[in-house]
Amino acid sequence: MSSSRIRLSTRGSRSAISTALVAVVVVILVVAAGILAYSYYGAGSSSTTTSTTTSTSSTTLLSTTTSSVTSVSTSQSVTSTSTSTSSTTTSTTTSPVTTTTSTTSCCSTTVVRIGYFANINHAQALVGLFNGDYQKALGPNVQIQTFLFNAGPTEMTALLAGQIDMGYVGPSPAVNAYIASNGTGLRILAGGDEGGAVFVVTDSSGITNASSGSVTAQLMGKTLLAPQLGNTQDISLRWYLLQNHLVPGKNVTVQDTSNTNIVTAIVGGKADGAWVPQPYGSLILSKAKAHLFLDERSLWPGGTFSTTELVASESFITAHPDVVSRIVGAHVDETIWISAHTTQATQVMNSTIAYITGSGISSGVFNSALATLSFTYDPLESSVQVQAQHAYALGFLKTSPDISGLFDLTFLNQALTERGLPTISG
Repeated sequence: MSSSRIRLSTRGSRSAISTALVAVVVVILVVAAGILAYSYYGAGSSSTTTSTTTSTSSTTLLSTTTSSVTSVSTSQSVTSTSTSTSSTTTSTTTSPVTTTTSTTSCCSTTVVRIGYFANINHAQALVGLFNGDYQKALGPNVQIQTFLFNAGPTEMTALLAGQIDMGYVGPSPAVNAYIASNGTGLRILAGGDEGGAVFVVTDSSGITNASSGSVTAQLMGKTLLAPQLGNTQDISLRWYLLQNHLVPGKNVTVQDTSNTNIVTAIVGGKADGAWVPQPYGSLILSKAKAHLFLDERSLWPGGTFSTTELVASESFITAHPDVVSRIVGAHVDETIWISAHTTQATQVMNSTIAYITGSGISSGVFNSALATLSFTYDPLESSVQVQAQHAYALGFLKTSPDISGLFDLTFLNQALTERGLPTISG
């Protein structure tokens, strides 16, 4: 009897052990499956990554030119003092720098690609795109990708090629792109700022200023720089020279290069002067033995002229009017906020520039640059008309430009009406 009980007990123990082992294996398989499922479905929706593409440039000052590109992972973020923030996924390059801001959603995602410069003239982009204001306005089902350019002609080439959808750009490249596309390529939706362009010269050049003596005599035989052939400051410089009987290639030299290279050239004594957007004018004055020849505002009635416009491709406007409407609304809000909170806006802009380029700007230089411009959502259409005529007179446009269809203020005026603000008539 006792032997039988022992055998039964042993059999029972073995059976219990087998059952326990099977249970353990099942538990392990369930846990493993759960981990795999979380890795595939869960982690992707809750993680935030930042991929930065950097490029090697010939200068360390606000570099936007590129000779090689490498992919680098970073977790750096821009410090924001504005009223709204957003969780973002960011990637940054130089020339062009690409920044992606997205929010995961269960639904299909629309992508909007926006071009801009690392210039104070593009303040709305420097603030709104990097502190999350634009993403908040667009909502979770729209992904922002941004592209950094040195000057407008390159940016407009990208827009006409379908590489970007919207952008902040000077009026002259916008006009040129509109004419080149037979009026079908893009529309100006709103203004960005006015002013913010200066003509600076080195002390050693022997040039004094625009109000002292003959401009022709002062500039004849000199080497002058502008950001890019056909960009807004290049056309302003060439038009000014033409009005003073100076012809590039004959009695004066004009060379076009990136803004950062201009700073380096002037500091190194390789040129006599430059017509540049801010903050590069103020950077030159702080780093080189140089002085102001003229502020471009002095050449315009009332000191008012367009320097930056918000544009969009016609195809993107047609395909995604809701996205365009929300971006224009965010642009209006950003313009108002920047104008009312200059100190905070300056901090955000400088943080963004430092994040993009690796080099910030001193508060003195920033304040000096800001003193030469003001921010506005008014596209200042009349000044753009004049700038278009200048481009035509200089040979950048083959026929006298008709830009009557270039401006589409529907979205801007809708945003202004919603905010109880006066509309813009053009």
